Amino acid sequence: MAVQTLKDLLDAGVAGRTVLVRSDLNVPLDNGTITDPGRIIASAPTIRTLAEAGAKVIVMAHLGRPKGEPDAALSLAPVAARLGEELGRNVQLAGDVVGQDALARSEGLTDGDVLLLENIRFDPRETSKDDAERESLAKALVELVDGDGAFVSDGFGVVHRKQASVYDVAKLLPHYAGNLVATEVEVLQKLTEDSERPYAVVLGGSKVSDKLAVIEALATKADTLVIGGGMFYTFLAAQGVSVGNSLCEESMIDTCKSLLERYADVIHIPQDVVIADSFSADAEAKTVSVLEIPDGWMGLDIGPESVERFAAILSGAKTVFWNGPMGVFEFEKFSAGTKGVAEAIIGATGKGAFSVVGGGDSAAAVRLLGLPEDGFSHISTGGGASLEYLEGKALPGIEALEG
Repeated sequence: MAVQTLKDLLDAGVAGRTVLVRSDLNVPLDNGTITDPGRIIASAPTIRTLAEAGAKVIVMAHLGRPKGEPDAALSLAPVAARLGEELGRNVQLAGDVVGQDALARSEGLTDGDVLLLENIRFDPRETSKDDAERESLAKALVELVDGDGAFVSDGFGVVHRKQASVYDVAKLLPHYAGNLVATEVEVLQKLTEDSERPYAVVLGGSKVSDKLAVIEALATKADTLVIGGGMFYTFLAAQGVSVGNSLCEESMIDTCKSLLERYADVIHIPQDVVIADSFSADAEAKTVSVLEIPDGWMGLDIGPESVERFAAILSGAKTVFWNGPMGVFEFEKFSAGTKGVAEAIIGATGKGAFSVVGGGDSAAAVRLLGLPEDGFSHISTGGGASLEYLEGKALPGIEALEG
């Protein structure tokens, strides 16, 4: 990636300068309580480095999907508090995005201060498809910065979005890749251009349609493609097998049939499943062959034989990419498949494999299931961005840094 990095900015000197940082602080909330602070923890080092070097740091981030207007339930207030704990310093929260409070607070910053703007998506211009509207927000954001300011892109989870705080701001200020973005791209380049073989890919999640492009892209590059999760049942249906009440995308059945035919030597699917009589944590559960899912029941996890088989495949891999859980890991009864496959990847990593967890639900599963994060070579902070990069798509937030 031919871009300037955080080190280049630090070498140029940041003391007394205002630095706009785009971070990914989009953490899950439950009634205002952060349930997984992973993205805040991952974002803190770049912010801390800049503050300790004497920069006045203004952080831009979003939370959830507000409809272009303020929504108290999606305020960044709990994020500011948690980020402050992580940094060991006070983090101010502006009451708006680029309004009077943000302007007043930015003017009052002293060296080493950190200001978090309110949810950037409260402003409809952030996600506008109109270039002029996004540019007007970008200009307003730059007005918060003094004359020798800079922009650091450190939210890898949003670099696949052509949005004002990700793309347009980079056009208006000297721009640099933060450590998170630089590391992510380096890792993904290794997966696409320099992967040691055997190369195994593990894909889960609910919908084939969400993963179709990455399946197509990786089926020709990987030696093995293991498929689990909710999307597996559409592949099962494509083989003419009854899936009961399991999740199934009828419109994707023909596509899955074609994939199974074209990549028969690469794609591996489960042979047994854990089924439930309802979608709930305390549902009645039993393990059956994939050929024996009764009417009225639904598959919520892969079975122990499949875990054992997949573990054997992964044990010899030299490169592993994992994106998507094998089942409904949030329910303890249906978490064994995801945990078993993750432990197999950890085992391969321990034998020298390069392993990447592709963000999103997979990263959340690692933490929820109590697995050691250092058991993997890299845990991505951006699921969607990782997938689009592996699909070969251009990422606007990266292109902006290269310009």
